[in-house]
Amino acid sequence: MLNWDSSEEDKELKKVGMELMFLTPEKYANDEGITAVELAKLVELPLDTVKKKLKILSDAQIVRVRGINPKYWKFDEYKFQRMHEDDPVYRHLCSFDDVDFDRYFSY
Repeated sequence: MLNWDSSEEDKELKKVGMELMFLTPEKYANDEGITAVELAKLVELPLDTVKKKLKILSDAQIVRVRGINPKYWKFDEYKFQRMHEDDPVYRHLCSFDDVDFDRYFSY
């Protein structure tokens, strides 16, 4: 099981996870997915922080990575829907209380 040290880290993981979850192809330059650098700019977090959060999401098997240099990341909806409800990453990403959905959708 994954442990997080602080609520601030939780917010960062959620920010990266939610951005990938609702990412549309228009937001990244390559059909394979988004690079960590592009994602860091979107979520306005340091690149090292984004890479750490991507590693957590990758270990949970809900993001796919392609390529070596650069790596392209994509959210895996299929595996996310099949995660156990007690998984800490799943519970964390499904907590929508403080999520501003206007960031991801235009009405």
